[in-house]
Amino acid sequence: MRKIVSSLLFVVAVVGLFLAQIDLASSFGFRRFNPGGFNNNTSPSPSPSPTPTNGQAADPGVRGGGAGAGDTIAGLSGRQIAFFNQGKQDFNAAEDVPDGLGPRMNLDSCGGCHSQPAAGGSSPALNPQVAFANKDGGTDVVPAFVRANGPVREARFVKNPDGTPDGGVHAIFTITGRTGANGCTLAQPDFAPQLQNNNVIFRIPTPTFGTGLMEMIPDAAIAANQKANVTQKQNLGIKGRPNFQVNGRTISGQTNNNGNDGTIARFGWKAQNKSMLLFSGEAYNVEMGISNDIFQTEREENAACQFAAVPNDVQNMEAGNPFEATTAIQNFSNFMRFLAPPTPSTNTPGGATSISNGRQLFSSTGCALCHTPSFTTSTSTVAALSKKTVNLYSDLLVHDMGPGLADGVSQGQAGPTEFRSAPLWGVGQRIFFLHDGRTTDLVRAIHEHRSGSATQNNASEANGVINNFDNLGENQKQDLLNFLRSL
Repeated sequence: MRKIVSSLLFVVAVVGLFLAQIDLASSFGFRRFNPGGFNNNTSPSPSPSPTPTNGQAADPGVRGGGAGAGDTIAGLSGRQIAFFNQGKQDFNAAEDVPDGLGPRMNLDSCGGCHSQPAAGGSSPALNPQVAFANKDGGTDVVPAFVRANGPVREARFVKNPDGTPDGGVHAIFTITGRTGANGCTLAQPDFAPQLQNNNVIFRIPTPTFGTGLMEMIPDAAIAANQKANVTQKQNLGIKGRPNFQVNGRTISGQTNNNGNDGTIARFGWKAQNKSMLLFSGEAYNVEMGISNDIFQTEREENAACQFAAVPNDVQNMEAGNPFEATTAIQNFSNFMRFLAPPTPSTNTPGGATSISNGRQLFSSTGCALCHTPSFTTSTSTVAALSKKTVNLYSDLLVHDMGPGLADGVSQGQAGPTEFRSAPLWGVGQRIFFLHDGRTTDLVRAIHEHRSGSATQNNASEANGVINNFDNLGENQKQDLLNFLRSL
């Protein structure tokens, strides 16, 4: 682990806080049951964004211009900004074997996975996993589902060899051959037969912009929104429910019904994580193999492959200042918690009138019934997060998406066909869509929401809404697409 701490940072923070106070005084796949887009050991090639022809609506593509993301939320104190900056440095820092990297991992930094269009975002256009396979002398082979122009991916096996539920992450790479890993010999998972048996599903990185605001949305507000517009939701077949979070096992087959905790989890593709700190701790252990204060045991306990004390990342209780005391997962969560939401465009693509029309169509077609435009945060100990409007475009509930998007994996109370309504803020600059990154085309991503049928009792909750979208005129569809790409 690379600790980006020093007494100088502490001094800078104090000065920053002082200046801030003076200023104040003056004024965050894979189709398991219908693998149509896959060809055994290969991943689907991302669909290119089409060029509008013959009057057909088309995805305008990734919005150009500045990132519009990656900065702090407004109103932070000087000290809070210093914690954000420290977190950002740690977030982007690459880990190595002496830091505790591995023995099995998917990449060596948070920032490598979350970098589009800025640190904290989603999967970049150039997949860093390809180069990482042989970094520092690594001997790993790049599996077929990881491509240079494809999304960063983690792989999960749906079932164990005996047919019982698996659902856990099977890390792609190892530390074998890398600098500092002398004597460690590990084999990569044998993905080929699992792919052949349709037993592998994929997940791509979720954006973390504005997550501090999302963290502060009250459970009561989520529950009230769930009960709103009931008649309209029923007519369209929309249900949705919270994924309740408790401490303990979250892997497939385990429902989190512990009576000691009934709060609503909201982070991750299936809303399986409750907080940024838990999200950070789990990702550090699962994606980089680095044990920490929350996940203290190694995922691979081969004694010949342990080159750092366990847990690898712990609080420095002898620290002389607060910046030296924080752990890496605290740094990560501080960075993500203080990340501002993406800034939408008012006129790109298509112009202000088209975007305005698209916003209205987003509601009238029923999209907004799951992708709720906004919530308001509760009172927070951080003033910048308190009583703020959160334009996330998600109800933070899990919905049954039918067999087309099903991945066969359960997490918490979210079953094999259920996924959280993905927040849409920032979608204008997102490259890959859906939980497995199967497409770069927004139109295809919309249509992938529709599958199953009422007669077979496996209909996606989005079927009615997608039918409404398809019934729009091509100009209306284009307005709606322009609106989405403006976010």
